[in-house]
Amino acid sequence: MIEKPRVAIVTGASRGAGKGIALALGEAGMTVYVTGRSTAGPTGDLPGTIGETAAEVTARGGRGIGVAVDHASDESVAAFVEQVSAEHGYVDVLVNNVFAVPDGLTKPLPFWEQALDMGQMFDIGLRSTYVMTALAAPLMIADPSRRGLVVNTSGFGGTCFMHGPAYGAVKAGVDKMAHDFAVDLQSHGVTALSLWMGLLRTERTSRVLAAEPEKYRGADQTTESPEFPGRVIAALDAHADKERFTGRVLVAAEMAAILGVADVDGRQPASRRPLLGDPPRFSDAVVR
Repeated sequence: MIEKPRVAIVTGASRGAGKGIALALGEAGMTVYVTGRSTAGPTGDLPGTIGETAAEVTARGGRGIGVAVDHASDESVAAFVEQVSAEHGYVDVLVNNVFAVPDGLTKPLPFWEQALDMGQMFDIGLRSTYVMTALAAPLMIADPSRRGLVVNTSGFGGTCFMHGPAYGAVKAGVDKMAHDFAVDLQSHGVTALSLWMGLLRTERTSRVLAAEPEKYRGADQTTESPEFPGRVIAALDAHADKERFTGRVLVAAEMAAILGVADVDGRQPASRRPLLGDPPRFSDAVVR
């Protein structure tokens, strides 16, 4: 009997962390659905489209499928899940990565001087994670023997002050959401967790570093490639005992050391925990 390929969904994968994660899962031989709004050309002033990412996933040894999805629309997400169901009937790996980055997010202003559109992160970041997972869950629990994996991408802003209260609330929210997903999914053989990424060398970050070279001198030596968290996710998915990580908030650099994963340049990135703090620990209590 021919084994069915692992099927993954990576949301927000036109560029940045999502693209890097999709490429790493493609290298692991997975069929990867790449979602986003950038189709014929990039949205905004950053490069990248879902088609380009999907093509590179295929070139890396997997099978990339680009699908235009508006993660602000429940109907758009539902239609996408119906497509995946019709084409494969199951999902093994779901990476909730799509995120809105409002203009001025990194400006050092008090929250009352920031634009109110910082709240768009609650829709494309927090709510989008809930909707995507709720709609995809039936495809993930259909066959417990496939031992599925849900990963919410997050970061140290979940516990330290970073970019203001709206950003912090979203990161803390997706961390707690992963823990609570795990409570319901565990009996169905699906692991759910949140993965804290470091400073990634994305298109956006590279532009910021280049704009103020003196301010960020040496910062490139502490960054991670966008593919690094994807390599960690692929290793977690293949782990014989990945269930022991369910419900937890994990630091990608620390998991890489445990799993024997290196970055694309062979380096072992250092955890930013000493600088930015510890991930949260949640109660084991369950109240229905």
